[in-house]
Amino acid sequence: MNKPVIHKVGIIMNGVTGRMGANQHLLRSIVPIIEQGGVRISPTEFIIPEPILVGRNPLKLEQLAARSGISKWTTDLDGVLKDSAFPVYFDAQGTQQRVPSVTRAIKAGKHIYCEKPTATTTREAYALYTLAVKAGVKHGVVQDKLWLPGFLKLKALIEKGFFGRILSVKGEFGYWVFEGDLVPAQRPSWNYRREEGGGMIIDMLCHWRYLIDNLFGPIRAVSCLGATHIAKRFDEQGRPFKCTADDAAYATFELDGGPVCHFNSSWCTRVRRDDLLSVQVDGELGSAVAGLRDVWIQPYGATPRPVWNPDIPQAVDFYGSWQKLPEQQEYANAFKIQWELFLRHIVKDEPFRWGLLEGAKGVQLAEKGIESWKKRAWVTLPKLGV
Repeated sequence: MNKPVIHKVGIIMNGVTGRMGANQHLLRSIVPIIEQGGVRISPTEFIIPEPILVGRNPLKLEQLAARSGISKWTTDLDGVLKDSAFPVYFDAQGTQQRVPSVTRAIKAGKHIYCEKPTATTTREAYALYTLAVKAGVKHGVVQDKLWLPGFLKLKALIEKGFFGRILSVKGEFGYWVFEGDLVPAQRPSWNYRREEGGGMIIDMLCHWRYLIDNLFGPIRAVSCLGATHIAKRFDEQGRPFKCTADDAAYATFELDGGPVCHFNSSWCTRVRRDDLLSVQVDGELGSAVAGLRDVWIQPYGATPRPVWNPDIPQAVDFYGSWQKLPEQQEYANAFKIQWELFLRHIVKDEPFRWGLLEGAKGVQLAEKGIESWKKRAWVTLPKLGV
């Protein structure tokens, strides 16, 4: 029997004491990968991540280390960047801390994997990409929604030709985020301060860029209206503060020869739909509504024929004519799936196309969305790339 080949990959995980970094990346991705015996390349070959937790608060790091079972942690980022035992740098800090930290990691020769937005301006985001290319390091950006069950099912429908020609895409995202006085807020207070990198447009249009580009086609132009609906919120210490960032965005995207896409994104809306994110795709041959996990379809032959008459009660059960797609396979955590793909890219040089250039495209859409809002006009997206 062949002796197993084990590739150990040291990963600097910076900013994992935050909600996203701790939950999605450490506890639901890296720890499960370790517990399953690593990323399986073949029956005798595995990749095992060996993380070190990095942050500014030693108490939080110690608590997270105990919770996760990861023994190594440090507050000395510069020190660990010099350590050759850790060739990969991962960043889940606040957006404003990302550019300087990722820059230092690239200059230290580390491969890069980071959260989005990769920066707050296209210029900075694209500079990270060109710096990584020049340094010859591998790089990736989190594009988690591509591996959610609902969108994997939706992609399969598109590839099978279920829709025929796609006409339009309508996305509804959001929920009510409490202000933090009577009921605790579900999101950190910096999200509502533009000066700290907060805002719905910079947060969510990065997601819509990769989701639309990968499922429906490249975005050519954007028309966006932002809003700050809630003027005052309360921070983690219960202190009131003025909201300086947008908490909602209403955006329309023009695609290259494709459908019209419109996405509403809001932290000031109450949910009456199937999920916190719902995307409806209408095509000539059928329609589908995708949530995070489930998809409902309505083919042409099962489409009801309503007649407009507001003087009588509605006779059509519009929910009843949709069919829920069956579960035909099991789906892993979306973040974990992309982590495994990135580790395979690092060790086996397998293709990985979701790099810092894709991250820069997301920042570009957000920046052009803000420009559209200010100008009250359509804004074209120039091509990024070398």
